Amino acid sequence: MMAGLPKNLQFCAFIGTFAHGRGHFRHVIGATISDPRINERIRVSEVRLVGPAGEQVGVVRIEEALRMAQEADLDLVEVAPNSKPPVAKIMDYGKFKYEAAQKVREARKNQVNTVLKTVRFGLKIDDHDYGTKRGQIEKFLKAGDKVKVIVVFRGREQSRPEMGIKLLQKLAEEVNTLGSVESNPSIDGRNMVMVIGPLKNKADAKAEAKRAADKANSAAAASQTTEPTVSAEPAEQN
Repeated sequence: MMAGLPKNLQFCAFIGTFAHGRGHFRHVIGATISDPRINERIRVSEVRLVGPAGEQVGVVRIEEALRMAQEADLDLVEVAPNSKPPVAKIMDYGKFKYEAAQKVREARKNQVNTVLKTVRFGLKIDDHDYGTKRGQIEKFLKAGDKVKVIVVFRGREQSRPEMGIKLLQKLAEEVNTLGSVESNPSIDGRNMVMVIGPLKNKADAKAEAKRAADKANSAAAASQTTEPTVSAEPAEQN
């Protein structure tokens, strides 16, 4: 059956067990070489068996384990091959693989990647602009993003690289509670570049921001429910 497959295809196996007395042939198609051994691919004399509901059956002969899996119309899957004896579990292997693939897809969907932001400084930047750009960098670091800080040299400023280093060192010290220098200042053409990485990764920063937002919303809702109501008293009649 396997001879007709092209050599460059991934190894696949057709695994089946015959349920005695019922004529039912159970199979799993598409098991790769990295998959756990199942059913008759498990070539050991005995296994420590776990039942379909997670119950510990104990050490049994492989023939007995296969018989129990067949009677339950499920698969026998070797889940811990290096144990002595190996641990095998009775389960629906097709369903198990499908759910595992779903979890991988969900994890990839929720994966948050770090973004490299860029902030540019002039060597003669004034205090106001410096404060604004530092605020941007702090915002990026809080969000879990890296920041590429560029000092732009103009004209004769290129002969004063020490001024650029001084500016970048000052900046790094002022944001050290949020990030640390990952790439020290270096010359890149007419510019000087430094990379600051966040102390918290992107996922943690996003989760923290969500908790803060939820807390603020809860506090706002609580203040509205506890706000006293003032009733107008009728004016006295003379």
